[in-house]
Amino acid sequence: MAFSIKGLKTAVFAAALAVAVSPVSAKNFKIAVGDGAGGTQEALGKAFIEALEKNSNKKHTATLFLNGQLGSEQDTVNNAAMGALDFSILAINNITPFSPSVGTLTLPYVILSLEDAQKVTTGPIGQQLVKNTIRDANVRIIGWAYSGFRVLSNSKKPVKSVADLDGLVVRVPKNAIMIETYKSWGINPTPMAWSETFAGLQQKVVDGQDNPYITINAMKFYEVQKYVTNLRYIFSIEPLVVSESLFQDLSKEDQQAVLEAGKAATAFSASFLKETEDRIKKELSEKGMEISDPADGEKEFIDKATSTVWPKFYESIGGKDKLNEVLTALGRETVK
Repeated sequence: MAFSIKGLKTAVFAAALAVAVSPVSAKNFKIAVGDGAGGTQEALGKAFIEALEKNSNKKHTATLFLNGQLGSEQDTVNNAAMGALDFSILAINNITPFSPSVGTLTLPYVILSLEDAQKVTTGPIGQQLVKNTIRDANVRIIGWAYSGFRVLSNSKKPVKSVADLDGLVVRVPKNAIMIETYKSWGINPTPMAWSETFAGLQQKVVDGQDNPYITINAMKFYEVQKYVTNLRYIFSIEPLVVSESLFQDLSKEDQQAVLEAGKAATAFSASFLKETEDRIKKELSEKGMEISDPADGEKEFIDKATSTVWPKFYESIGGKDKLNEVLTALGRETVK
């Protein structure tokens, strides 16, 4: 069979055009989730998947891998940075080691309400944190879960004052800010991976830990903890991150579908917290947990933590000005 040069060029052009306009393959992305079923992280993930399927006309979907099946939360940041994992939902303190400026939101008593958390994460400060995290960690924050305050639980005694912490062994993440916060209250906490925490509490390696009510319930800590103190030193914010290399490989349309799904999931998370937290607190009480408030409106805890911890981390978060930007955005008094 004979081919003309003109015919060959036409065939090559047609083949190239077919490749160029062919749709990108449908994907089922993997999403690592540190927490178990019923928690804020799972709720955010489900909302993200639903929105992603809708935005991509069901071309793309995703699967959640709960309870740290794909590694510890910090491991998932590394894996996503290398392109070996698609998405991860993790506590913000576990991304801070990779992108220190995010640590501004984990300083004790900076975020004092859900409204504060929403204002910071979805506004200009949040956008800057997204850029910093892409630069520092090669992952992109596309959504935020709002889990509420990290309340303190323990198996030994009620805690209402700083002095009551004496004698308690408290688990914390491997996060310098949280470690220094407990030191400001007079005790040396025990850094422990999230995946080891339930066993550590069960085996009495540690007496207590702090996490939001929704997480305490999802992880069934009520089985190994008795007392809860409404310690509101950190409002738990949990970012949904995507591998930046994966994100850049997506078409512009698919990138937009992912970003819009992240926004929808973020909005859902705020509603989920409002609708869920009070009910869960009641359920935990019914399961035998004793809940109390710190004495004197938590003033002793606040004074020690802010005066001692904040100055230690000005440099690591990018300077005192970074903290003052957040405080100003929240209508709070800045630090001198």
